This record gives sequence, structure tokens and C-alpha cells, in this order.
Amino acid sequence: MPSSFTSRLKLERQASGENSGNWGNLTNYVFNRVDASVKGYQAVNVAGSANVTLTSNNSTSNTDDSTTDDQVHNAVLEFTGALTGDIHVFTDAVETKYTVFNNTTGSQSLTFANTGHAANGVVLKQGAKTLVYSTGSAITDVMADLGDVTVTSVTSTGNVAATNVVASAAVSGTSLTGTANVQGTNFNATANTITIQSTAPNLAATTANADLLLSVNGVAGRVTFNGGGKIQQVAEKANVSATAATGTINFDVTSQAVLYFTTAASGNYTLNIRGDGSNALNAIMDAGESITIAHLVTNTGTPYYNNVVQIDGSTVTPEWQGGAAPSAGNANSVDVYSYTIFKTADATFTVFASQTQFA
Repeated sequence: MPSSFTSRLKLERQASGENSGNWGNLTNYVFNRVDASVKGYQAVNVAGSANVTLTSNNSTSNTDDSTTDDQVHNAVLEFTGALTGDIHVFTDAVETKYTVFNNTTGSQSLTFANTGHAANGVVLKQGAKTLVYSTGSAITDVMADLGDVTVTSVTSTGNVAATNVVASAAVSGTSLTGTANVQGTNFNATANTITIQSTAPNLAATTANADLLLSVNGVAGRVTFNGGGKIQQVAEKANVSATAATGTINFDVTSQAVLYFTTAASGNYTLNIRGDGSNALNAIMDAGESITIAHLVTNTGTPYYNNVVQIDGSTVTPEWQGGAAPSAGNANSVDVYSYTIFKTADATFTVFASQTQFA
């Protein structure tokens, strides 16, 4: 009976009495194959856009232990080259396992699959190393099913994404994304709440003179501080414009708290206070909230003043400091108008206003 070969490693099984004088060499070739399958490494250039089928030979071809075996029968495979199209790399349709490294370039995908089972392969992330195993008809990425990972410190220059992160020390990175909880020694983030368990918790920027930004989603969003607060310094957003007050002036509270017109007023004017050009003030304020804004108006020898106040285009009558609305501006001065707008109900506002001369 002639020699046969095993299905997975293609090791030669010599028939009794066969290969007289050559039996020792063929046995050594089997050892070479086993050695490569357990410890071997091979880089495979898969550049281009064509699918690649890894070479797979019988053990009789592995005659030199100092050289690499065929491509299939190595423990570690590194795929290299510039991809110009999405490709499949096919290995034998047998049970096996690999450490694989997708070291290709280009924005295309590389799918590792068994021959004849392209739909059951796994896409290897570019630039990443992973462990896979084959059932003969499907490839499975072991690292994708790893589950929870417990570490002392995670540091990343890219994104860290996880279903659940529990750390006993530092968790840091450019972006940390969790679909469930993110926890540290004194830090816990759930779907809607971040808590810092400390007697003196500190949320700080580590770069000198860097801003710390808390961003809401949409103009109606608010950063809410529950309980008392202590602030060392606050800078309000102010806009300075070489504009002369006249006609109707729209004051957009989403983009400024203070608006300073440096060109002399040319007529009495209406101030329309709104959210912005797309959002009403009523839409971004809740009942029981108030905001305070300031409008600075320059006057020369012929002064003008704010004689009409509107909110979202509707005229309101402010409560003026001192009990009476101004009837004129102040010549050769900057008049500072302050408005505190209190929302008492839907589309219902009380405005407290004042005019102060600066010269």
C-alpha cells in the first residue's frame, strides 16, 4: 500500500516496508512540518486586489528545517503589501489555529477564510494581531469573544471601546467609549451618570492653560450644577461690533451674553431678544429659569435709546429700574442696558431692565 497523508498537517504516513533507504529522510520531513506548524512564522505578500490562496504542500516538500515551510503550515502568519481592493486570503479547509497579523496598507478589507467557505471568514483589522481558529468551514476570531478584561492600566493614543471596563488604576486614552459601565478605583460612569467617589474629587486638564469643555447637545441643552457652587473666575462670551444701533436689533443669547456696539447710534431702536436665528428663546428656556444679558450702545452728540423690547418678536413691557422707562439716551456716552429675563410660563416672560450711563 503506498504512503498516505494526514488531512490537517499533510504528514506522510509511510506504508510498512515502503521507501527502503529513504524512510529516515521522509520521517525527518515530517518532523520539519511539525516544527513549522508549532513554531513557524511566515510573511505573505497579498498586495493588490486579487484573492490569495495560501500554498499547501505535503510534508515531503519540507526537506530543509532551516527554511520556512509552505504558507499554510506555520503557526504565525503576517500579511503584508498595499491593498487596492477588498480581498480574501484562503487557508486549507481543515481544523487548525493561527496567530495572524494584518500588516497591510490601504483602506480595503482582508478577510481570512477557509477555501470554499468565503462567507464564513473573519475580517482582520488592519494593523492588528489576533488569534483565530478554524473548524474547517468557518474561521473564528478568538479575541472578538474575549469578554471582560481586567488590567492595572490602559493607555491608548487612539480609541478604547468596550462593553464594560473595570480598572483598579488608571484608564486613559484619546477616546474612551463604553456601551455599559466604565469603572475605576474612584470613578464610575453609567448610561446617564458619572460619579467620582472621593472626599475631594477633581476634574482637571493636565495641559497648561487648556480649556475644560463640557458640551451639551443642541442649543436647549444645559450644564446643570445641583447644589451650591464656588467659582473662582467666570468669563462671559461678549461680541464687539462696529454697528450703529437703529431699527430692530436681534440679540442672540446662544452666541453671547454681552453685545457692544462701538459705532454711534443713529436712531431709537427695538431690541429683539431670541435664542438665535433658528431657535426661539421660549424653546431653549424652561419655566422658572432666568438669563441676564447686556447691550452696550455708543452715543455721540445726538443720543438715541432702546424704546421697544421684544422677546421672540413679540413686544414686552419691562419693569425698569427706578420705576420709569428711559425716554432718551445719554449724549457722548456709552449706555449699558441690562435685561434679566424671567420665564414664568410657556411663552410668558417678565423682563427687569436698567439703563446706566458710562462716560
